[in-house]
Amino acid sequence: METVLIFDMRAPDFGAPRKDVFAAALDIATWADDIGIDVIGLGEHHQANDGYNPSPLVLAGALAGRTKRIILRSAVLLASCYDPVRLAEDIAVLQIVSGGRYELGLGFGYRPSEFAMYGRNADDRFDHTCRVARLLKQAWTGEPFDYDGRPCRVSPVPDTEVPIMLGGVAPKVARAAAHVADGLLVPLFGPKAWNIYRAECALLGHNDPGEYPRQGPTFLWISEEPEREWQWLMPHIRHVMHSYAAWTAEAQHETVSPYSTNISDDTIRESGEYQILTPDEAVALVQTLGDSSSLYLSPLFAGAPIEKGWEMLRLYERHVHPHVPRTTKPRWRHRL
Repeated sequence: METVLIFDMRAPDFGAPRKDVFAAALDIATWADDIGIDVIGLGEHHQANDGYNPSPLVLAGALAGRTKRIILRSAVLLASCYDPVRLAEDIAVLQIVSGGRYELGLGFGYRPSEFAMYGRNADDRFDHTCRVARLLKQAWTGEPFDYDGRPCRVSPVPDTEVPIMLGGVAPKVARAAAHVADGLLVPLFGPKAWNIYRAECALLGHNDPGEYPRQGPTFLWISEEPEREWQWLMPHIRHVMHSYAAWTAEAQHETVSPYSTNISDDTIRESGEYQILTPDEAVALVQTLGDSSSLYLSPLFAGAPIEKGWEMLRLYERHVHPHVPRTTKPRWRHRL
């Protein structure tokens, strides 16, 4: 089983102060490194009212300085928001200072405001992101290359190869992942895209990435008194759902559960996407998922009080973590 901490660094006005959220992320990362959590997952968005982290590479560098073994994974970094050559340089340095612990999930994006902010056209995001994936691999050879008429050479290059995974659920993204990247990063989205990616890997003669990893819920909180936690957590959950619903509306996409502005508190609880479990129930979930699966914890969820996040993590450490199977972890890729 792969255990993952999710840090999106949201800090809405009704939640914990932003500076406290960032400080807590560093402390929690140290704790997670010590007890054997596998991955810290970092997303990226821009112009978010709640300060959703726009700089995953900067945060990953800070986390690298506080940890020794945990994987730092972008899930996902938005390719259209960067100069690709500078991105290659920044990731090269991050991979060196982290001791080879960075994994790049490269995303396509969907919000028009984010493309406009960086002078990009959303219509070419697929071709552009695939081009960035190819450029990064070329740049990290250390050899000179040309990018749009610019003579380029990236130095230093990473000591450890940076795995590149495309993030997305469209069939063409799944197929592209087998061609231009090392894997496909689709946690929490189900097996449909993964099966397309796996079939494409077989056609190309790649290593079999295996069955789609079994997934824990989108949001998991552990408490001795779940009903008490639901009361104060629900505003934070609604905030996240309404935020994503607004972003999908901005992109003129259909809103897909669980990100709906019309969903009720009862429906949230019934969906299974958001779960608050007792330690014993969490252990049962872990045993049901078994090996080759993923379990997600979000201790700083949408500005949740820092002390409550620590209470949850301590319960996890004492009662759940000892039962986590450690034999097989999802790799999300066919190479490396």
